Amino acid sequence: MMTNKKRALFIVNPISGTRGKKHIVDEIENLVDTQKFDFKILQTSFAGEAKGLSRMADEAGYDIVVAVGGDGTVNEVASGLVDSHAALGIIACGSGNGLARHLKLPLVVSEAMQVINNCEIESLDYATVNGRPFFVTCGMGFDAYISYKFAEAGTRGVITYVEQILKEWLRYKPETYLVEDENQSEQYKAFLITCANCSEYGNNAFIAPQASMNDGLLDITIIEPFRAIEAPALALQLFAKTLHSGGRVKMIRSDKITVRRQKPGIIHIDGDPIEAENELHFKVVKGGINMIVNPNAHNERTNIIKDMAALASDLTERSQQIIEAPANLLRGWRKK
Repeated sequence: MMTNKKRALFIVNPISGTRGKKHIVDEIENLVDTQKFDFKILQTSFAGEAKGLSRMADEAGYDIVVAVGGDGTVNEVASGLVDSHAALGIIACGSGNGLARHLKLPLVVSEAMQVINNCEIESLDYATVNGRPFFVTCGMGFDAYISYKFAEAGTRGVITYVEQILKEWLRYKPETYLVEDENQSEQYKAFLITCANCSEYGNNAFIAPQASMNDGLLDITIIEPFRAIEAPALALQLFAKTLHSGGRVKMIRSDKITVRRQKPGIIHIDGDPIEAENELHFKVVKGGINMIVNPNAHNERTNIIKDMAALASDLTERSQQIIEAPANLLRGWRKK
């Protein structure tokens, strides 16, 4: 008997984020629309496995492959699906969830499953650095250094991230970079350089507020070294989605760009730190990945209300964490 069902594979990273995934697996099994999908759920057991699983799923004829985890998991799954037939779905349950937030995908599993079941697919952009795909951001400088320290910390969550920033900010030494696109070549001493395919790092920190995944362009944000007195204003712009070119901030838009630095070192790809060359070539692949999108993402009124409520809640929680972080950090030092 012929069937029109789609084949779906859910790839779960059991250690992403700050919570266990057993209940998420149960929810997927209970909420997947079995009238639309024949499905299978697999859990990863080591870093890098998700990419191989997603590539095999595409070769086996699966129609959608769903990444269940954070941006690192999404990167692995999506990297196996670029320029292919299969579409990427996301159930976001990581620490930052930058791609899901940019696409206005629900962060509640039951609501995310509604989007999966609806299965509206668009072809969106992804980017590469020296041939390696990324979907959210790729950066160097302080954000890459903090990603490295965050990965070493052993615990996840916003408070750990804030603690790492407070510990490392004053001791970090900015580097000099040569940034080239088809129109210009300019040297910068930079605190950080971020090449963005979408608008935010995660956790509502908007490093490239105007970035889009369907314009065929990268948004490059360069933040030059700044004084301590300027930090609160920059942080406010970052979380209020108002960061713009001017003063310590420079912004460039291009479909490809090269960044040269004095020596190899750490960069981050979708939040995960890696060692990379001193010469970094970035480019966009327009419409290179099929993704399941939220059909209600363009509902302006609904999204504005949700965004305002989420931002208010997030800023309240973040402010308390930032207030408490120095005291917590000081207590930790005293115990050593």
